[in-house]
Amino acid sequence: MSAAMDTESTYSGYSHYSGHSKKAHRQGSRDRHKSPRSKDGSRSEKSVTIQTPPAEPLLGNDASRAEEGQDDNWGETTTAITGTSEHSISQEDIARISKDLEDSVGLDCKRYLGLTVAAVLGLLVFLTPIAFILLPQILWRDDLEPCGTVCEGLFISVAFKLLILLIGTWALFFRQPKADLPRVFVFRALLLVLIFFFVFSYWLFYGVRILDSKDTNYQGIVQYAVSLVDALLFIHYLAIVLLELRQLQPTFTVKVVRSTDGEARYYSLGHLSIQRAALVVLENYYRDFTVYNPALLTASKTRAAKHMAGLKVYNVDGPGNNASGQSRAMIAAAARRRDSSHNELYYEEADHERRVKKRRARLVVAVEEAFTHIKRLQAEEQQKAPGEMMDPREAAQAIFPSMARALQKYLRTTRQQQYHSMESILQHLSFCITNNMTPKAFLERYLNPGPTLQYDRDRWFSKQWTLVSEEAVTSGLQDGVVFVLKCLDFSLVVNVKKIPFIKLSEEFIDPKSHKFVLRLQSETSV
Repeated sequence: MSAAMDTESTYSGYSHYSGHSKKAHRQGSRDRHKSPRSKDGSRSEKSVTIQTPPAEPLLGNDASRAEEGQDDNWGETTTAITGTSEHSISQEDIARISKDLEDSVGLDCKRYLGLTVAAVLGLLVFLTPIAFILLPQILWRDDLEPCGTVCEGLFISVAFKLLILLIGTWALFFRQPKADLPRVFVFRALLLVLIFFFVFSYWLFYGVRILDSKDTNYQGIVQYAVSLVDALLFIHYLAIVLLELRQLQPTFTVKVVRSTDGEARYYSLGHLSIQRAALVVLENYYRDFTVYNPALLTASKTRAAKHMAGLKVYNVDGPGNNASGQSRAMIAAAARRRDSSHNELYYEEADHERRVKKRRARLVVAVEEAFTHIKRLQAEEQQKAPGEMMDPREAAQAIFPSMARALQKYLRTTRQQQYHSMESILQHLSFCITNNMTPKAFLERYLNPGPTLQYDRDRWFSKQWTLVSEEAVTSGLQDGVVFVLKCLDFSLVVNVKKIPFIKLSEEFIDPKSHKFVLRLQSETSV
């Protein structure tokens, strides 16, 4: 309770910033609502959608963020939202989100329909060999020839082969889907069609040659069922080659660039379709790219707006007078002012780096002192009874006020405050205390912007991505193909290049060429 009171008193001094932050948020939302939206109807590109499982939150969902049980003072003092805030949403966005939700219902139906068809076909495949063996025993048991030793051995072969096929099918096909692709997976669909026609042809032959004629050679019937199971095992091997092994060999290099800040990564891919390559790019994006922070772009936009405001030209002599000379002079003066902007940029960045280093040093010192206090508390707790020891959560709440001010200022200076709530910091601090981690390990999350997966899913996870490609998304990757992955706030531009053919030649070096003779001539004194 005392730790919580210390925390509230630490942040009570910053409540006068809350009104300004909310006013800036409302003004930024109005500015964003008024901005016109461009329409890409004239483009010849094909736009399709990639959706992840529908139970996840949408990027920038303010409703889910408002439900977070965090301290009010922390949220007001650490959130500085400007006119370019990523969390503002307009009526058009709400309408678009509603339409996406309606589309997701159709995509869910399509996904479950495909799973149902695959499950029914798989059940038919596994029951067909058993039916081939049991139907003669049920329909004309008395007319069948006796099953000898070889026939009974075939029963064991069918049983174990079906077990192996069941395990392989479960491992290859029955996996949790990672995303909803806009089009069907071509190879998977071809395999399903192949299996259907294969089983249908076996049933057709079985009905004409065995059921109609009531064949009495039971060993031949069992051998026919064994041949079906063997062929199904070969089809499963074909599925492994097409679905898993074919894409392992690197064939293409893709460059992924984030449109807002230009951050880029390179990946090697095999023979994949465009939609599956897009899925691989998104999986690597959440792991490798730093979290998208639009607040870092605010300074450049503000500086550009300030220089544009300085390029205004006024006609002081009135509209009827000829003041072209004065206008030229004013334009030249504005141009000289614009040419000096690089100096302003240089000093602005230098001042920002100085403030970041200063507040970083203060933060490091504050955290080290807090962890030293933790060690002292742990030494004191060891002398107490086991029932009176403090748990890691209470210890984190006890030392958090001593570092909260320095951490808050550093996060606001580096514009990371929207990604770290008070509750998440306390959880991370208690985790570090539980695992006996050092202050440097605790600060690693805040000193260096981490990958997107490091932060809460409510703050980075995008439910829907739109794939824009001039080529069909089911076609394979080719050299020079470019496609775009769009979400609510930014887009990823993917450029595909084929790995060049490399020719290696061998040059033989004679081992004797490295040998030499050292002849020493001794000198004698005369």
